[in-house]
Amino acid sequence: MAGTVITFYSYKGGVGRSFTMANIAVLLARWGYRVLTIDWDLEAPGLHHYFAPVLPEAPKGGVIDLADDFLAGANEPAAHALKVDVEGSGTLELLAAGKMDRSYMRRMQAIDWEKLYEKGFASFLEVCRARWTADHDFVLIDSRTGISDIAGICTAHLPDRLVVVFTANDQNLDDVVDIARRADAARDRMPYDRPRHTVLPVLSRLDNRVEYERADKWQRKCAAVVAPLFENWLVKSVPEDLMLRHLTVPYVSYWSFGEQLPVLDELVPSPDQISYALETIAAVIAQGFDRTDVLEDNRDAYVAAARNHHRDFDLDLLVSSPRTLLKATEELISELNALGVRTERSVSGDPEILEQAGEPAEHLCLLVDGEASRWQITEAERFLRHTIGPEGDQRQLFCVLTRNTDRDRLPGFLRNLRHLELGPRPELVARQLHTLIQGTPGHEPNHEALITAATALRGLPDEMPYAGRFALVQETVHGMTAALDGGAMELLLDHSADLAFISKVRGNGAQAPMPPELRAAVGELLARIDRRLNAFTD
Repeated sequence: MAGTVITFYSYKGGVGRSFTMANIAVLLARWGYRVLTIDWDLEAPGLHHYFAPVLPEAPKGGVIDLADDFLAGANEPAAHALKVDVEGSGTLELLAAGKMDRSYMRRMQAIDWEKLYEKGFASFLEVCRARWTADHDFVLIDSRTGISDIAGICTAHLPDRLVVVFTANDQNLDDVVDIARRADAARDRMPYDRPRHTVLPVLSRLDNRVEYERADKWQRKCAAVVAPLFENWLVKSVPEDLMLRHLTVPYVSYWSFGEQLPVLDELVPSPDQISYALETIAAVIAQGFDRTDVLEDNRDAYVAAARNHHRDFDLDLLVSSPRTLLKATEELISELNALGVRTERSVSGDPEILEQAGEPAEHLCLLVDGEASRWQITEAERFLRHTIGPEGDQRQLFCVLTRNTDRDRLPGFLRNLRHLELGPRPELVARQLHTLIQGTPGHEPNHEALITAATALRGLPDEMPYAGRFALVQETVHGMTAALDGGAMELLLDHSADLAFISKVRGNGAQAPMPPELRAAVGELLARIDRRLNAFTD
């Protein structure tokens, strides 16, 4: 799949455009994306300053060399980009403006872009663009300010999307919306099939820490002015004012000196830090300006979905349990690993330790005995803030309860989950978890309910303390059969839970065997369930 070209543009200088783009590029690369940054602000190049601490060497070529390549008759661009050394599973490269020596300004000013286009430079740029998008997920272009030939290349010819960076003053607001209209008009005159621009407005350098009331007034004014830019991509239920607040980079004096990359230092930013806002903007870009209703509801989950897009978790499941269930936890983990589910036990619910540990597992399972402990609740709450996985998939939270657990005493967000029951045979729970984790859309639509029923039926003991207990079992099995006949899967789940509870009863002394007719009914119901499950797996 071809990558996306995004131009960062500002009508006026000094708004933090290069700062914003450089930091977002680092975030995307850290999250696993292949990113190319291009410094097309040829009169005042600056990206090489931001990346200087993580560049292996100074740039020896760049954008102005593309013109030389074309004039020399090259069919495609030479390799002028440098790799930027940032942590993460992605890659980051810089195509600088050019080699910053005494000849740079003379070489840059000698380029006549209009004449280059007359000679066919547009077709050469198309070849460049095809190469860049084939090799990268995102191509981020830092454009020069104002209206010029270079700005036209960056806003009309090359990009799929625009990020317009502006500050809270009338000089910026007067032209921020018109930028997109001019770019679309210029694009319509070109012989290339490009759709209408989608534009991400970014309000930058807003000082909302000291002058809160004035900042809020300007925030609302800016939202009203840029509202037309949201028309072709923002989910209709999301207010423009709220969205712009998510797209606002605050002014933080500490980061106003020099060319800095705060995202390298603020690895887990709090809401009052500048990297928190930069993460949000990077996530919107990573998500293709999509799913903004999720951003409105849960910013942390939205960012996590972008961050985990290319992520391979070290574990499939992390099991959080109290010391009272240590033996059962060890047995459960052993069974899960034997089934191919990479599982370990969580070591702590302390928030600081959790942040340092990161997210080693895709899913989380709580084993609750009596009531959920404070640190289990902390661990679950943190997990739920990051439950939207790549492509909208859900990372799952499982809740397994002992018989001693009072469901009514669980926190609301745990009480509303569908619970599994931990009996004397942890391997049964392991099979259920394995099925829930490994399940795919190609399964029987009622796969979970059928597996739960099958597990309960197979868990029936051959003997019980007295014969009357089997009468309850027979009544429950009859109810399960009727529920299956009527397609009442919720009722089937309820009966399955009752059967699992009845099966736990044990006693001393003489035991009554299961009646033959009941054994036959259980076998027949199991066979029906297995046939439905196998129809989707054979």
